[in-house]
Amino acid sequence: MTKQEARAFAARWLPAWTGNDPGKLAAFYSDDALYLDPGIPDGVRGKDALTAYFSVLLAHNPDWVWTQIEPIPMENGFVNKWLAKIPVGEKVIECIGVCLVQFNSQRKIVRNEVYFDRTELISEIYKYKQSRI
Repeated sequence: MTKQEARAFAARWLPAWTGNDPGKLAAFYSDDALYLDPGIPDGVRGKDALTAYFSVLLAHNPDWVWTQIEPIPMENGFVNKWLAKIPVGEKVIECIGVCLVQFNSQRKIVRNEVYFDRTELISEIYKYKQSRI
């Protein structure tokens, strides 16, 4: 995959992470996709399990916004360096991370591994929850 192809794909895919439409996001993934992130380090496999996970994840984060910083081509996909802006109460946490995105022959995501330091995010969520008690 070229950088230009990765940028074009990310321009369609990353906006699907904003809002609360797990079906729209899951449509980018293959039926046998593997997805993992810091919240589920062992991952989930298969579109049904992935859609269920996205349903919870997006419901808790309907207003976050993901943008691509840089695509780095790799075999059958790309490494996506990204910026996520995640609202927590009145504050917006900015996280930079990377994810591996690999495709099958139909250009559906077959593997998506997400990595980032979530220390600040967890701290802010804890503070926000404490302030509401």
